[in-house]
Amino acid sequence: MELAVIDIKGKKTSKKAKLNDSVFCIEPNDHAIYLDVKHHMANKRTGNHKAKERSDIKGSRRKIRKQKGSGAARVGDIKNPIFRGGGRAFGPRPRDYGFKLNKKVKRLARKSALSHKIKEESLAVLEDFKLDGPKTKEFAQILSNLEVSDSKSLIVIAEFNETIKLSSRNLKKTRVVSAEELCTYDILNANKVFLSEGSVEKVEKILG
Repeated sequence: MELAVIDIKGKKTSKKAKLNDSVFCIEPNDHAIYLDVKHHMANKRTGNHKAKERSDIKGSRRKIRKQKGSGAARVGDIKNPIFRGGGRAFGPRPRDYGFKLNKKVKRLARKSALSHKIKEESLAVLEDFKLDGPKTKEFAQILSNLEVSDSKSLIVIAEFNETIKLSSRNLKKTRVVSAEELCTYDILNANKVFLSEGSVEKVEKILG
């Protein structure tokens, strides 16, 4: 399929971008998307939660009262979980939430997410651009021209560009990534996705 290329002023140019149907126009696989997003979110979890159990509580190991004759239930030491201040029973421990996901599933998920954006008409091809220096004001003006200042947007560039990255990092609703950094979560989290002309070929090469 073909999409008209727009410039940083938000206007259509005479150029057309050819998109590979095997990457941008497949039948979306929602389960692959679910797995890839779950994998992404799981890897972001630190898993450093920890509750104090019996062995972590400071206190005497002396038996509080004798086993029989008191008329009350049997109890152990003061660190028993049933007492206030005692250790927690089966509390959370540090763990790694990450899990393995096959590369083919990841590629399928990203192609499915891009196909969803094409169907929703939420994907556009942006003319390659450069900034003279890291200026947030200039980048914000570009977003205003593209009419995405007040909504979440994702801009995919061919290669890492420090100037563009620095210009965009203070804008909370906009994320700039290179073609190699593109992930399913970022695609779905954005209301509008912009692929630079140079990134189209790279994305197709990575996902093709």
